[in-house]
Amino acid sequence: MNKFSNLNYRRDFQHQETVYKISENRYIEETEIINFILNSNTSDLLKFSQYLRNRENNLKIITYSRKIFINLVNLCKDTCSYCTYKKEPSAIESIMLNPSQVLSMVEAGKKLRCTEALIVTGERPELKYIEAKNWLNKLGYKTLVELISNLSEMILKKTGLLPHTNAGSLTKKEMSLLKSTNVSLGMMLENSSEKLLEPGNAHEKAPSKNPKVRIKSLISAGELKIPITTGLLIGIGERLIDVVKSLLLIKELNERYGHIQEVIIQNFAPKVGTRMENANPPSEDYFLKCIAIARILLKNINIQVPPNLTPIVYSRYIDAGINDWGGISPLTPDYVNPEYPWPAIDDVQTVTKSKGFTLRARLPIYPEFITNPSKYTYFVTENVKDYIEALIDNTGLVKEEYLQ
Repeated sequence: MNKFSNLNYRRDFQHQETVYKISENRYIEETEIINFILNSNTSDLLKFSQYLRNRENNLKIITYSRKIFINLVNLCKDTCSYCTYKKEPSAIESIMLNPSQVLSMVEAGKKLRCTEALIVTGERPELKYIEAKNWLNKLGYKTLVELISNLSEMILKKTGLLPHTNAGSLTKKEMSLLKSTNVSLGMMLENSSEKLLEPGNAHEKAPSKNPKVRIKSLISAGELKIPITTGLLIGIGERLIDVVKSLLLIKELNERYGHIQEVIIQNFAPKVGTRMENANPPSEDYFLKCIAIARILLKNINIQVPPNLTPIVYSRYIDAGINDWGGISPLTPDYVNPEYPWPAIDDVQTVTKSKGFTLRARLPIYPEFITNPSKYTYFVTENVKDYIEALIDNTGLVKEEYLQ
């Protein structure tokens, strides 16, 4: 049948047939997929995920994005039970940057050969805090997205770095405003289970994390033909079946629109001072299984796991089927997870090489959206094409000489 017929899945025809269907892109019922995953052990899922990744990745490349992290404003209207990113206006750590500060940071990133300007904000802070509204008004804007749009244009014209914005759930109108200057957008789904919104659960006080809201934003990005990064947060109270159903939802959306360029599988890490500070992080087995399942279900989508949040040796994520490490900055910290610094890029290169792969820098838009003429036409605006083409080689990855 195929080389996976002799794996130690349950020795019944149904599971071996499922492996065949997944491998050969045959039609498969959701119930069959769920049954297959829930009744497969982690070791076999890892073997299968490695096979699928290697089959599509014959050059044996693991990518990362060299970025400058712009923490534009860390006020947020939501309160997630695990988050330390959000600050109150009175806190000494609160941040509301002006354009000159942003451009100064991006210029510093350019000197270190970054190609991505990652703009991260809290969720619609101007709706909750008068301080955020006054900050925007003083700069001449009514909404945060208007500011991000103009900042993105400044970054492109003055530095050539490519903006990628993660400002939470956005409306279709807001995404449309950002499309001409952002080569891609980011928004974590986290999970499609509405149970996480219930009292006592992770998203109880975070209405923007309602799956309906997040799915609507993902659909809007698809309708607008915007490449988007999304992902799941593992270990926040979900069940394995919730992970599977969330990934199947992402799969269905991508089959409809072809716009999901990357899925991040991120482990929950308990943080002091949050309501979930005493919650257990996901076990190593459970987290590796979730990564493998993502690769198995999303064969043609890039799978990323950040190397800085890991409680285990992060080389093991390569064993689970990833093909990307995400954004790594040689200058700025991970402002969302400052407790967990990024490893040095040279260290990531060494780890990647030890597993038989080559580390290559990519842009915040993946090569398949650049090298595929149809995708390049519909998913990339004319406004950013010259900036993209100045940075890439014929594979759609960053030119090696740019990084020297």
